[in-house]
Amino acid sequence: MSDLYEADHISWIGLRAVELPLQRPVSDAKVLTGRQLPLASVSLLFVELQSQQGHHGLGFSYSLRTGGPAQYAHARELAPLLLGEDPNDIARLWNRLSWASASIGRSGLAVQSIAAFDTAQWDLKARRAGLPLAKLLGAHRDAVPCYNTSGGYLQAPIEEVIEKAEASRARGIGGIKLKVGQPDRHADLRRVAALRRHFGDEVALMVDVNQQWDRTTAARMGRALEEFDLTWIEEPLDAHDLEGHAALAAQLITPVGTGEMLGSAAEACAFVERGAVDVIMHDAPRIGGFTPFLQVAEAARRRGIVMAPHFVMELHIHLAAAYEHATWVEHFEWLEPLFQERLDIRDGCMQVPTRPGLGLSLSEQVAAWTLARETFGTKP
Repeated sequence: MSDLYEADHISWIGLRAVELPLQRPVSDAKVLTGRQLPLASVSLLFVELQSQQGHHGLGFSYSLRTGGPAQYAHARELAPLLLGEDPNDIARLWNRLSWASASIGRSGLAVQSIAAFDTAQWDLKARRAGLPLAKLLGAHRDAVPCYNTSGGYLQAPIEEVIEKAEASRARGIGGIKLKVGQPDRHADLRRVAALRRHFGDEVALMVDVNQQWDRTTAARMGRALEEFDLTWIEEPLDAHDLEGHAALAAQLITPVGTGEMLGSAAEACAFVERGAVDVIMHDAPRIGGFTPFLQVAEAARRRGIVMAPHFVMELHIHLAAAYEHATWVEHFEWLEPLFQERLDIRDGCMQVPTRPGLGLSLSEQVAAWTLARETFGTKP
C-alpha cells in the first residue's frame, strides 16, 4: 500500500426529497399566538455521494412547514458542481457551493441546501477513515447528556406531558423540556410547577418559549421561573434580537439559550461573541452543515459556554461529543423511521455510535415518503 494520498473524486450523486408525516400534529406557542399552523410533517433533503474509489457518504437537511421543495430544487442546481471534485476538500467545496448560491444569500435556503452535501462529505470522509464521525472530529466523550422535547408540546394537557416524560425517563433520557409562551402566562407557570412537583429536584427541566415574549415579559417570567431551578430558558425573545438576549442573560440567574432559528454561522457567532447566550443552540442543517457548525462551536469553546444543538440528534450526537465543554443533545423520536439504526440511550445519556461515519443508513420505509429523486453522474 502506498503511503501517498491518492486523489479521489465524486462520480455519482443521488438526491431525494422526503416528506415524513408525524404520528400526531404538534403545537408550540407560535401556533397558540396565531403565527403558525400545527406541525404535521418534516420535509427532508437527502444527499448520497459515491466516489471513484468506491467510498460512500450520506447527508441530509430538513425544513418545517415550508421550504422543502425549494431546498430540493436548489440542490438540483448545486449537485453538478460537485461531480469530479475531491470529496475530502470539504471546506473548499462548501465555499464553491456558497459562491454558486450568492444571489440568494449566505443564510437560509442557500446554506440549508448546502448542508446536505456538506454532511454527506463529512460522512464519506469518516467512513473512508473507518472512524465514527465524532472520533474523526476529535471526541471528548463517548456519551452525551440528552433531554426530550417531543413530549412537551402545548396541544397536550399537562397530564399527558407528565406521562410522556415518565416514558422518556424510563427509556434512559436525562432531562425534560416543556413548551411555554402561551398568551396566558399563568398557565405556563402552572404547567412548569406541575412538572417540577411531579419529578422533584432530581430531573433537569428546561422550558422553550419559541420567541413569543417581548423584553418586559421575558424579564418578568424569567424571574418568576427562577424558583423552579431550570437548566435553561430557550428562545425567550425574537430569534434575531441580539441585544435583548444579551440584556436578559445578564439579568437572570437561569441560563438563557437560543440559536436554532439563526441561518448562518456569522449570525450564531455574533450571539456568542456578544455574550447574548449562556447556551448556544445552533442547528447544523440550518446554518449550512458540519463545516459552519464547527466554526460556531469553536467560538463557543473559546468562551466556555454550554452547547445544546437543536433537533436532528442523528447528526448532533457526533458534534456534541466533539465539544470540549458542557453539552446536551435534544431527543426527538420523529426521524427514527428513516434509518435502519437506532441510537442507544441509557443512564441519562445518548451513546455515540461506534459505526463508521454518521453510522446511518436509510430504511426501506423511506421509499413510501419519497416525493422526488434524481441522480447525477455515474456509479463506479
